[in-house]
Amino acid sequence: MNDVLMLEPNTDAGAISFARGFVKSDAFMALFREGMGLVEQTAAYLDGDGRAESAALPRGVALSYATESMRLTTRLMQIASWLLVQRAVAEGEMTAEQARAENDKVRIPEQMPSPAQAEAALLPQGLRDLIDHSFRLQARIRHLEGQMSGQAPAMEQANPVQDQLTSLKARLGLTR
Repeated sequence: MNDVLMLEPNTDAGAISFARGFVKSDAFMALFREGMGLVEQTAAYLDGDGRAESAALPRGVALSYATESMRLTTRLMQIASWLLVQRAVAEGEMTAEQARAENDKVRIPEQMPSPAQAEAALLPQGLRDLIDHSFRLQARIRHLEGQMSGQAPAMEQANPVQDQLTSLKARLGLTR
């Protein structure tokens, strides 16, 4: 996998090669299991403890609970869709190009704002924990998606070590 990581991230071939290598890695399978596990954990919570907890909330907080649980569910369905498409690539059911087209249909959006801190503090801890976990997972997937597509933000594409080596070589007169 090391030679996959050394490919130029801004070229289509590099992005595709990174994608092919990554989706077949143990790291991807761990991410896949975490994401799908979070979907299952959330469903169990919302159908069990969460239902009981939301019934005991004051009306205004119950409305916030309903809103945040819908946002959480939407976010997790987008994450699950992305993970399933990537797994299909890993298993040879879909090409990286087809996956890119599918991912264009279901984009992992930028993180929605969290509920206001005072409002969030009134929500049950179980829901808050699931929301926090989903935001962390979403951020990791957005980062990976950017790297795989070659569209990572400029600051993520910069290589500070290489910049320092280039500067040092220039100072020592070793550049051609």
